Amino acid sequence: MVNALLPLDNFVVINKTILNNQDRLVLTSLYQPIIGSVAISLYLTLWSFLDRNKFNSSGNNHNDLVISMQLKLEDIKEAKDKLEAIGLIKTYLKKGDINNYIYELYSPLSAYEFLNNPILNTALYNNLSKNEYKRVVDSFSLPKVNFKGYQDISCSFKDVYNFVGTNKIDNNIKRINHLDLPFEDNINFNEILSLIPEEMLNIRSITKDIRQLIFQLTFIYDLNEEAISEIIKNSLVDRKIDISLLKENCHSFYKFENKGQIPKLIYQNQPLCLRQNQVNGTKKSKLINQFETTSPYEFLSLKQESKPTEQDMRIVEDLIVEQKLNPGVVNVLLDYALKINNNKLVRKFVEQIAVQWKRSKIETVSEAIEFAKEEYNKKRTKTTKKVEVVPSWLNQNIDSDMLSDEELEAFEKELEK
Repeated sequence: MVNALLPLDNFVVINKTILNNQDRLVLTSLYQPIIGSVAISLYLTLWSFLDRNKFNSSGNNHNDLVISMQLKLEDIKEAKDKLEAIGLIKTYLKKGDINNYIYELYSPLSAYEFLNNPILNTALYNNLSKNEYKRVVDSFSLPKVNFKGYQDISCSFKDVYNFVGTNKIDNNIKRINHLDLPFEDNINFNEILSLIPEEMLNIRSITKDIRQLIFQLTFIYDLNEEAISEIIKNSLVDRKIDISLLKENCHSFYKFENKGQIPKLIYQNQPLCLRQNQVNGTKKSKLINQFETTSPYEFLSLKQESKPTEQDMRIVEDLIVEQKLNPGVVNVLLDYALKINNNKLVRKFVEQIAVQWKRSKIETVSEAIEFAKEEYNKKRTKTTKKVEVVPSWLNQNIDSDMLSDEELEAFEKELEK
């Protein structure tokens, strides 16, 4: 486990924002269906550790969290990772004989910001029924008021007040702070622009927010540069990108390509915090890197040399969403299951492995490979006469086996595909 929490590790909570009761409603109604009740409970518990001045907490250790929340430290770490991934906390680590952590708390987005964020809105929709989603959205909607026949007669500031003299502005005043969703851009923005003629799009009209929205939409709908550029072309009004039209066209394109299915956030790679620290020239290192940097969707496409079927993707979705296995671990499981079952994904067989790996708390690719080796060797000793086609990493010592120049060149060509 990378950066595993220890009971005696110290931590301090720093408040980087202003928290209020409305935030609690947003957390439980909008965030909780995505990250779960344990993560929300951890956020509120860290909030409760703040001193009366609400700026920072006194020193605590993680055993205090274990006692307060009545949870295992592994569950607390998983909840912490979810809070980091969705932009509610930021973690800093100072290593030593006893590690010291700083947890910065940030405000949840407002309901308006959350529901207009395409990634968060899509994730919320995926985790609720249609009726429940509508109920939640309606609970944050303003009632429509008929202003017909009314006139705005409100006073302006200068109608009432005058200034005499000036005063220095303090930039250190506490204010509401949000974190953007931390995810890696998966496209080349300049390449997108190069595919759109200048006479069609005014590049200066692309603000930072529009650029970020395009990155988010390509992430949600798994779009490449060519696809998103065509969608942008069809979303232009007076040489500017119409935001509503862009969102609608992305959604329509995805549904058309995927037979009416809505997108689900299952294409991500192995979390950075759970990857190996470096890639050297060994076969094992290269193999682990491939498992870690390839999404399950891409991995299946590579293995089958075709787009994964809807049935296969439902199996992958269950592995990530229901069994909560990390994407890199899912890739190892898929590789093993396909070779054992003649390139077929048998749901019951896959589920049996997934349950066992989840109980064994397999989080990294290295752990998955070693665990699969051990299990395979146990079964092989019981049925020595049976010959099976299995992944090469199951029965070969690849820890120190350096790649030849020819093997390295062939491997890199395979990765480029």
